[in-house]
Amino acid sequence: MRMVRIRWIGATVVAAAVLSVGAAPAGAADYPVPYLFTANVVAAALHPGTPPPGANDWSCRPTAAHPRPVVLVHGLFANMTDNWQTMSPLLANHGYCVFALTYGETSSAPAPGADFGGLTTMEASAGQLSAFVDRVLAATGTRKVDIVGHSEGATMPDYYLEYLGGAAKVARYVGVSGVKHGTTLHGIGTFVTAFESLFPGTPDPTSGTCQSCSEFLVGSGYIAAIEARAPAAGVTYTNISTRYDELVSPYTSSFLSGRRVTNITLQDHCALDFSDHLSIISSPITGQYILNALDPAHAVPAPCVPVAPAA
Repeated sequence: MRMVRIRWIGATVVAAAVLSVGAAPAGAADYPVPYLFTANVVAAALHPGTPPPGANDWSCRPTAAHPRPVVLVHGLFANMTDNWQTMSPLLANHGYCVFALTYGETSSAPAPGADFGGLTTMEASAGQLSAFVDRVLAATGTRKVDIVGHSEGATMPDYYLEYLGGAAKVARYVGVSGVKHGTTLHGIGTFVTAFESLFPGTPDPTSGTCQSCSEFLVGSGYIAAIEARAPAAGVTYTNISTRYDELVSPYTSSFLSGRRVTNITLQDHCALDFSDHLSIISSPITGQYILNALDPAHAVPAPCVPVAPAA
């Protein structure tokens, strides 16, 4: 069993080291793109609170090829540093103006020294996203942005689009492992178990400190609110999911229906993809689907390479 695991990780590392997703335009940035979730962990330890590579250059001006800036929205208990070490440099290398924020922080962190975002109610976080998008629009001189979000970052923006006027300011919304219809107690229970294994002795992260956690559950008031108006008129949605998502239960809760909606299950394309809720955002397969969603006129087939779960 141990030998199989070593071979699998080795194959993934090789794929991560040699794979080039898409073709970056001439003259674009040339940031390293690590296709390993551990890159997020290392960056959070070494450079906490800093934008990911390629993000938050406030002098960046969108080009005719990519006329809208991309706003990256992190997941629950994450931040801009530890969520986007793969996708931020990938997008910058393809000529996008990339911007990232950390939202939903509270004064009491559930683990010492940790920089956790997404903890306030998603309605409150949507207000922070709204202000950030307005700042990006003002800085870049554009009328609309595209949003790429992961986990809560593919759930909270729905409220922004549907209730805070965001639909008029967003053209494309790419959600990775979002929760559009709620997750079950199994999904929340899995999250708590994983969190406690990372931070032994800390309190249950869903008790008190995390105001948004209960909003993810099936039947919550928040889920009822976003279901009532989804999808937002005029916005093009792409929802990307993995069958091995431990936290979004069932994984099809990431999906919507509608004329301007595309739903993608990674394993329908590649049986070698075993990405889970975390590693999905560091996968070259996911990366190509994001690029295709943002620029469908120049879409290319996503690669099929081994992707291991992070857990």
